[in-house]
Amino acid sequence: MAELAHALDPARIPAHVAIIMDGNGRWAKQRHLPRVAGHKQGMETVKTITKAASRLGVKVLTLYAFSTENWKRPTSEVSYLMRLPVDFFGTFMPELIEENVRVMVMGELAALPAKTQQAARAAMADTAANTGMILNFALNYGGRDELIQATKAIAAEAAAGKLDPSAIDAETVADHLMTQPLGELADPDLLIRTSGEERISNFLLWQLAYSELVFTDTFWPDFTAETLQACIADYQSRDRRFGGLK
Repeated sequence: MAELAHALDPARIPAHVAIIMDGNGRWAKQRHLPRVAGHKQGMETVKTITKAASRLGVKVLTLYAFSTENWKRPTSEVSYLMRLPVDFFGTFMPELIEENVRVMVMGELAALPAKTQQAARAAMADTAANTGMILNFALNYGGRDELIQATKAIAAEAAAGKLDPSAIDAETVADHLMTQPLGELADPDLLIRTSGEERISNFLLWQLAYSELVFTDTFWPDFTAETLQACIADYQSRDRRFGGLK
């Protein structure tokens, strides 16, 4: 780990890292365990990677925790996933505060069970004064749903005469997305997807326009601080031009 850490350029740590945490179920299946065992171990990985990212100097860590499509999973698994935020914040809050990490949760929170909503809102309130890395959970989140909601809000403002349609630009759209509170850090510099799958699965469709994508075969429960550093080293080896030339 130390050798990898020294190999990274501290001046080029990605400010915003987003992760699609995939492979919990397959990790459990390989071990002849129920799928929920993979989700439980995945929660421990979230704790590890939160601290590792914070200490590397990442400013925003966005984790795809539950998508709008995940409701299609078996009821027992969904119920377990809805309990995870309650358990996570219940056990990890002292360390989050010690690490000076601020929690943000984005998504259609009103559709979540009451206890899940309560845990999310309490975590945001309890860490609101923290000034370090933002741990941003995408919970009941979908990129297309986000864009639909933004479009409706923009259309309503235009219909009410508060917005000139000809003035709508990229900044207008960004200001109506769920990442708006992140300001200039809204767009991830690096997206990581675990488990070997190579797709973005309706995640941050607008924000990922110029993100660097790294896919790793590692299942999320096996993802370590060293794996994170290796992904960042891959990111640092690339030449980001944002459609232009250097």
